[in-house]
Amino acid sequence: MLLIPAIDLKDGKCVRLRQGRMDDETVFSDDPVAMAGRWIEAGARRIHLVDLNGAVAGFPVNADIIGRIAEAYPDVELQVGGGIRSFDVIQTYLDVGVDYVIIGTQAVRRPAFVDDACDEFPGHIIVGLDAKDGMVATDGWEKVSTRTAAEMAQRFEAAGVEAIVFTDIGRDGMMRGVNAAATAALARSVNIPVIASGGVSTMDDVRALCDAAGDGIDGAIVGRALYEGSLDLAEAQRAVLELTRGTG
Repeated sequence: MLLIPAIDLKDGKCVRLRQGRMDDETVFSDDPVAMAGRWIEAGARRIHLVDLNGAVAGFPVNADIIGRIAEAYPDVELQVGGGIRSFDVIQTYLDVGVDYVIIGTQAVRRPAFVDDACDEFPGHIIVGLDAKDGMVATDGWEKVSTRTAAEMAQRFEAAGVEAIVFTDIGRDGMMRGVNAAATAALARSVNIPVIASGGVSTMDDVRALCDAAGDGIDGAIVGRALYEGSLDLAEAQRAVLELTRGTG
């Protein structure tokens, strides 16, 4: 199971939001490229990048920074989300060295877009499903749909996506612990990897996800806990290797 540090970009800075609210941010660094280097030095094999401005605007706003990170660390996998709503944007990110693009709002609004993206860019498409009480939310979490996360995950598995990033909005950025049960339930509903996001804040959360790794949880995105020091990335990775040994 991968532990994937998150770098959320807003106005060119590395920030964390509470429950996705753009007006409730904490700035952790003015140099996101250096921050990526910090996590890579600690052993990260993949970085999760989110263009927060792009998620709201509907088009990339911090793409130049993402390109600089890809150029600086070509041997580390990058997954990018936020404002990815056209093939031109996907192609641009892949051209600069991004490995996976995460389609969120556009996937819920226009599922056929994911179908076409999987055909056009096989092996590079991940869908991000952000859920509030089990229902999918969009537009930077400002709107809640009538579709369940499980229904949408199954829909996109059929389309050929590589994985699902599942975020529990109620836990994200709040340091309240991961919703391992809901993430595991979603993972059991599909046969593609599920990456947990939201609420991973302590070693207990890491252990809970490792216990559910057999259900199909392939990774966990970690944000505020790393920045505030409640979770040490290198220590957590060692624990993951030990706890998931033999689970495949």
